[in-house]
Amino acid sequence: MRLLATLLALFLTISLAHADTPKRKVIIDDEGFALMHLMLLEAPAVDVLGITTVSGNVWANRATAMALRGLEIAHRTDVPVVQGATYPLLNSESLTDRWEALYGKLTWKGAWMKQWVEPTQQSTPPYFGPNDPVNLPEGNPTTKARDEIAANFLIRMVRQYPGEVTIIAAGPLTNLALAQRLDPAFASLAKELVYMGGSLNPRQMLDNRAAADFAREFVNTPRREFNIRFDPEAASIVARSPWKAITVVPVDPSTGTQRSQSLLDRMAQSASPDLVRFIAAMEPGFPLWDEIAAGVWLDPTLVTEQQTLYVDYNSQFGPGYGDMLSWLTPYRPRLGEQPATIIRMIDAARLEALMVRLMANSARK
Repeated sequence: MRLLATLLALFLTISLAHADTPKRKVIIDDEGFALMHLMLLEAPAVDVLGITTVSGNVWANRATAMALRGLEIAHRTDVPVVQGATYPLLNSESLTDRWEALYGKLTWKGAWMKQWVEPTQQSTPPYFGPNDPVNLPEGNPTTKARDEIAANFLIRMVRQYPGEVTIIAAGPLTNLALAQRLDPAFASLAKELVYMGGSLNPRQMLDNRAAADFAREFVNTPRREFNIRFDPEAASIVARSPWKAITVVPVDPSTGTQRSQSLLDRMAQSASPDLVRFIAAMEPGFPLWDEIAAGVWLDPTLVTEQQTLYVDYNSQFGPGYGDMLSWLTPYRPRLGEQPATIIRMIDAARLEALMVRLMANSARK
């Protein structure tokens, strides 16, 4: 009886301590809705304050509709969606066409993509203009975005919760750059920034056709990555802003990961019925770019190799436009670049296990 009483007291102590632990506040800044969003929404002790959308893989209006519909499917319409920048600060589709005529073809152009340069396993997404009507394959949302600008929402949240808000950005950094220019205290009021972007020197790590398709982009251009290349000026502003802490997830660790059919099947087996259909509709073969960013924030022990570097991005319109710039401490130019924790490698198997566990949380509601 004494042992039982002791165990009961210990259980109550742990339960009360867990109940008193404040939830980690996070804002997701991205161009759509996918597994990364579900991971954060289903994670215990995480309070998603909102999703801000931006143009990147798709235009901002489509990204907003995808986020709203995704939240409906996940039964999380309590999370506000706020639409952000439609256009990059300076870059444009026309400028990108001109750049390609001078320096060669880009592998992926997001919202500006019309066709692949060479055959690939991935499907070619339909091309839309920035103001074209949105009709989603999974159905259009019935909920509406907040009547606010994303940059203003970001500023308002970090001022409402100073030192508490993590921003996880998985698309171009336009909204964050605008917020920083509107409010110079923005970055310093946040708790931290975690973003997927940049590239150091990725190598193909998986032996299959899909992995080879993605890895080929970096053979001759190892410092170029889409999120940054879409809006290099915004990336440079964000990289030089006074964040308390910056974690960068470049392309490098993603080449050892893949959204395989096996992973999708395992997640679907444990998810709620609505999420099963959502997950089943996902195209396999893509690296887990954004999922790594969410995963290492939720569980830093997934990281097996990291490095501190000073980081900036090339905003000069030339062959290296949008390329990642990085320095060890003694070599930095001291032009405002900030130190960042660069995630070089992760445990892919443990990331997949985390994703499966988080999807299982949806079935317990």
